[in-house]
Amino acid sequence: MQVMGISGLPGSGKSLVSEMASERGAIIVSMGDIIREEAKKRGESTKETATNLRKEHGEYIVSELTIKKIKQLQEQGNENAIIVEGIRSHHEVEMFKENFDNFIILSIFANPTLRFKRLQNRMREDDSKDYSGFLKRDQMELDFGIGNVIALSDKIIINESDLESYQEKINEFLDEINL
Repeated sequence: MQVMGISGLPGSGKSLVSEMASERGAIIVSMGDIIREEAKKRGESTKETATNLRKEHGEYIVSELTIKKIKQLQEQGNENAIIVEGIRSHHEVEMFKENFDNFIILSIFANPTLRFKRLQNRMREDDSKDYSGFLKRDQMELDFGIGNVIALSDKIIINESDLESYQEKINEFLDEINL
């Protein structure tokens, strides 16, 4: 079973990769969803929860919870590929590589102006409404170490053109990994 991670700053286009992989039978496990679920339980913002979880349980708690979820899927007999969305630190990558053979990372890149426009259009609760808030969120992601993940990825897709071109790049990648 292939387990791979997707990384990229908010609004880069990770969700479309997940959606297209899911259409090919992959199961998506979102680290962001794990944080959002925990934030709802705690009555905190996702930003607070992301920070507090790491303070309370260590830097790798979100990846530990994600690995636990993937192993449960394996124990249930799942043989489909699993896509881990939202990896943010090189240490998380190392944990996934220790737990899953042939683990690879795909990173999606898009410039900040384009990503901000996309976030304004999707209007998710944790998306910044103003550009300064957006830049602060980027900095928080960079502080977690996402820049290292992107720099050390097995594959990077640039998502700055039209949707059809981006979908074509995604399909080419999914074909390369036999998904």
